[in-house]
Amino acid sequence: MIRLLFFAIIVLAFALGFSWFADRPGELTLVWEGRIFETPLTTALALLIGVIFVVMLLWWLISAIWTSPKSVTRYFRARKRDRGYQAISTGLIAVGAGNLVMARKMSTRAHALLSADQEPLIHVLDAQVALTEGNYDKARHLFEAMSEDPETAELGLRGLYLEAKRVGADEAAQHFAEQAADKAPYLAWASKATLEARVRQGRWDDAIRLLDQQRSAKVTDKDESARMKSVVLTARAESKLDTDPKGAAADALQALKLRDDFHPAAIIAAKAYLAQGNLRKSAGVLEMVWKKDPHPQIGALYARARGGDTAVDRLKRAEKLEALKPNNWVSLMVVARAALDAREFDKARTKAEAAARMQPRESAFLLLADLEEAETGDQGRVRHWMAQALRSERDPTWVADGLVSEYWRPFSPKTGQLDAFSWKVPYGEIAGPVEEGSASRLDEALKSLPPVGGPRGEAEKDDQAPIFTETASASEPEAAKETEPKADEKPVLKPEAEPEIKTESVRPVAMTAPAAPSAINSDKVSSDDTTLVVDAEADDITDAPRPAEGSIDDNDDTDGVVSPFGGRTPDDPGIGDSDDDETPTNAKKRRFF
Repeated sequence: MIRLLFFAIIVLAFALGFSWFADRPGELTLVWEGRIFETPLTTALALLIGVIFVVMLLWWLISAIWTSPKSVTRYFRARKRDRGYQAISTGLIAVGAGNLVMARKMSTRAHALLSADQEPLIHVLDAQVALTEGNYDKARHLFEAMSEDPETAELGLRGLYLEAKRVGADEAAQHFAEQAADKAPYLAWASKATLEARVRQGRWDDAIRLLDQQRSAKVTDKDESARMKSVVLTARAESKLDTDPKGAAADALQALKLRDDFHPAAIIAAKAYLAQGNLRKSAGVLEMVWKKDPHPQIGALYARARGGDTAVDRLKRAEKLEALKPNNWVSLMVVARAALDAREFDKARTKAEAAARMQPRESAFLLLADLEEAETGDQGRVRHWMAQALRSERDPTWVADGLVSEYWRPFSPKTGQLDAFSWKVPYGEIAGPVEEGSASRLDEALKSLPPVGGPRGEAEKDDQAPIFTETASASEPEAAKETEPKADEKPVLKPEAEPEIKTESVRPVAMTAPAAPSAINSDKVSSDDTTLVVDAEADDITDAPRPAEGSIDDNDDTDGVVSPFGGRTPDDPGIGDSDDDETPTNAKKRRFF
C-alpha cells in the first residue's frame, strides 16, 4: 500500500512538471560543430528522461552479468539450507511421533545439507534421536556440548537436568538447575527446582533472593510470588525462633503483610513475642488473624499464652476469642475445651453440643465423651459418644501429598514441593463410614444417650460382685441328708424357694441359668439338661459337658455376669463383631474401644 502510494506521488509529480513546462513554451537550441539544433523544451526534456532510463537499464544488465556467478552460488546455497531446515523439522516431528526410522533418515540428510558447527538445531535433533534409541550416553555428550555453546546453553542444561533426574542423581540435577537459574532466572523449571533445593537445605536467604529475581523477570505473577515468599519467610522465622526471637517476629510479620490470613506465620510471630515477654503484641497478632479465619491451633495458643494462668483464666481468654468471632464452630470448641479444664461442665456441655449441632465432626463428639468421663464417669455414656465420633466426619489437619502432620511444614517431605501443606480433611479418612447430618444428628444421639447410672453403669459398678453365692443355713445338714444321692446315681437339683443371698463367704460356682435361680444345698448339683459336679473345696468341675447357651462358665472372665445382649452393652452397636464372638466366654473381651 505504501509503495503504491509512493508510485502515485511520483507519477503525479512528473505530470505536474510536464504541465508546468507545457504552460511555459520555449525552444532549446544546440550549436555543435557549426550546426544548429533546435527543439521544443518539452521534447528535449522527454529525450533526456529516456536517455537516463536507457543508461540505468544498461548498468543493471552489466551488473547482473558481472555478479551472476555469486548470485547463482547464493541461490543454490539458500536452496540447500532450506532443504536442511526442512529435514530438521521433519526429523523433530518424527521423533515426537516415535518414528525412529524417519528420524534417523532426516538426521543424516540434515548433516549432509547443513554444517553442524553453524546450525545448532542439528545437535537438538541428534540428541532427541539418541534419547529415542535409548542411547543415553550419546545424548548426555550432546547436551554437554550444547551447554558449552552460548546459543544453546540453556537447552543443554535442561537436557542434562532431565537426564540426572531420570537416573536419580539429585545432586547433579540440582547443580545443573542452579547453573541455569544463575544464568537465566526467567527459566521457570530451573527456578522452581533451585528454590525447592534451597528450601530443603535451609538456605532461606538464597531462596528469598531467587524469588525476588523471579519477580523481576516476571516468571510468576504478583500473587504467586507473594504467596511463595511468605512461606519462605515463615520458614526462616521458625528457624530463628529459639536463637533470635526478635528476627523471627520481624520475618513472620513480613510474611503476614504478604498473606494476612496465613496461620503459621501468625503462630510463629506470637511465639516470638511470647519469647520476648510481650504478651500484648502476641495476643494482638493472634486476634488479627482470628478475626479473618479462626483456626484451632491459634485458639489453643491464645488460651494458653500466659504461663501460670489457672483454668478459669484460660476460660476467660477463650471466651474473649468467642466474642471476636461468635457463632463459629472453632470458637465454640475452644471455649468448650477450656470450660472442661475449668470443671465448668454445664458450660462445656452447652458449647460442645452447639459445636456438634453446627458441624457434627469427630472432635466434637470426642469432647463430649471426655466431658462424660470427667463429670459422670459413666462408661456407657462415654462409649456412646465415642461411637458417634466414629461415624462422624473427620477433623481437618495439615496434609501434603497424602502425608498427615500435626504441625505445618514449609515443604512436603515426600516430594519437596514448596507450600504443599494445606489445612483440610485427610483423603484416607474420608473413606470411612461417615454419616451425613447436622442438627438432627445430634438430636438422635441425645435421644439414644443412656441415662446416668443405667444398665451399663450398674453392670460396671457390680462388675466384681458374683450373682450366685453359697449360703449357710441352720437346716443345711438335714437338707443335705435329704438330697444326698445314692451311690449308683447322681444327685438332682430340686427347685426350691429362692434363698436369701448373703455376702458372707462369697464364692462363685458354675451352674446353669434356669428361669429362676435355685438354692444350692449340697456340694454336688445335677439338673435335667446338664450335670455339673462341683467340688466346693477344689473349685473345679468334673464330668461336665459344655454349658448350655446362656449358662456361666468358671473359666469365663465375666465374673458371673449374664448379659441379655450376648456380651454387648445396650448402646454397643456391635461394629466389627462376628458370629464367632457371640459366646459368653468372649463377651467381656469384645469392647468397642
